[in-house]
Amino acid sequence: MFVNLIGNILACGTFLIAFSLPAGAIDPSHDTVEELGALLYHDRNLSMNRTQSCATCHAPDHGFVDTRDNGAGAGVSRAVSLGDDGISLGDRNAPSIGYVGFIPAFHKAETGRYRGGLFLDGRAATLEEQAVTPLLNPAEMGMLEKRAVVERVRENQGYVAAFRKHYGEAVFDDADKAYDALVASIAAFERSAFFRPFDSRYDRFLVGEATLTPEEERGRVLFFAEGLTNCALCHRLRNGPAELEETFSNYEYHNVGAPVNKAVRKANGGADVRADLGLLANAAVDDPAEAGKIKVPTLRNVAVTGPYMHNGVFNDLRTTVLFYNRYLTDDPFYQINPETGLAWGEPEFSHSLSRAELEAGSPLSEDDIDALVAFLKTLTDARFEHLLSD
Repeated sequence: MFVNLIGNILACGTFLIAFSLPAGAIDPSHDTVEELGALLYHDRNLSMNRTQSCATCHAPDHGFVDTRDNGAGAGVSRAVSLGDDGISLGDRNAPSIGYVGFIPAFHKAETGRYRGGLFLDGRAATLEEQAVTPLLNPAEMGMLEKRAVVERVRENQGYVAAFRKHYGEAVFDDADKAYDALVASIAAFERSAFFRPFDSRYDRFLVGEATLTPEEERGRVLFFAEGLTNCALCHRLRNGPAELEETFSNYEYHNVGAPVNKAVRKANGGADVRADLGLLANAAVDDPAEAGKIKVPTLRNVAVTGPYMHNGVFNDLRTTVLFYNRYLTDDPFYQINPETGLAWGEPEFSHSLSRAELEAGSPLSEDDIDALVAFLKTLTDARFEHLLSD
């Protein structure tokens, strides 16, 4: 039933854009918590102006990222998201939430490094905590308080029946309890197999159901070759290149020196906008050495989820790989951003750069870079493969 529900949602095309639930849309006799979460995830009635849902910024038909043109012009149009009010712009690129259920709770590991948590700075320890924030953020879905969100839920009698079925008859007696049930349902959906199919060509290759081209195979070998490249230092969770269900992130935090996206900064107020503190913006972190560090993203579906870096400063995946090569060579060619024809811009914080990781490995040739990009394309889930460019 759950798979059929999701298939129907995705098959609706333009219907997904205007997704809104009529009263009684849920049959409480057969729905699951995941099904309920799926409907809530797509319901625009849960935003102040009824224009935005979770799916708006994390579109299930496009790698769970925001593909909208926000109308703010070059360098901004898809780098950050437009809020429900039609005016507010974010200051970070909406990350893909594919495979999000594998992210551990925010914690400080035995290595002394922070790991896990939701958002790019880990400020929400769990998926449930993450789901709370966008609904009440004035720059996102814009609801004023939890009670107001719960009242939107109660407009739909199908929701009311499903909430009472799964969370008890008294669930609506307390707004906080009902709100917790809402975010628990969304989190359950986001942990479901729909977000983690592990059916990319790379996954099919691992079980003998697909082959890689010579260039893709070269990229695979380069990616996992410790000492030759630095990719797997941060973008590997499990042990070894042939592990099944690899998420391609260790969920640590690093400052890789991504340039400031000046266009986004200008759109948000220019010089008056404070620097993005990264991990230091997390209330659980108070060490200035963590400033500018961003959680390592999964590389699953990376080829179809641009623009890239935490602020959307790069449009092309190949540019992003070239950017990392700048740390491995003094060749002037690799010190130029091909998208601007200018030197790579400066990061907001230089003192916290992860130099040990960034400077590990050997310089990449043009063929190496092409091979790595080719391999990264093989990490695209089967249902998104039609989005790949040649």
